[in-house]
Amino acid sequence: MYAEYLGDTFDVMQAANGQEALALVADSIPALIITDLTLPGIDGFELVRQIRGNVSTRAIPVICVSGHGGRAHEERAREVGCTRVLEKPCMPETLAKTARDLVREQL
Repeated sequence: MYAEYLGDTFDVMQAANGQEALALVADSIPALIITDLTLPGIDGFELVRQIRGNVSTRAIPVICVSGHGGRAHEERAREVGCTRVLEKPCMPETLAKTARDLVREQL
């Protein structure tokens, strides 16, 4: 749903899991990454850790969307390097605005 909504404004690439996301990021450095924290295989926390651990990708802003609420979960996401954390249910308009703001900051 988010990819479809964001596709009106952004060039969107999708990955089915964390490993596929890492491969996409390695092949084409995106302006922004949006990930859920709950993913099959490596989870979103590990995905962000690996992105932040790579000199080529460490500066890419990362929006993490999570169905797990709570301060501790958000703090953990920020500790691994999430630029913004949005809690589900997250309205597509909120995600799009956050994405636009972060991309603009990069310019």
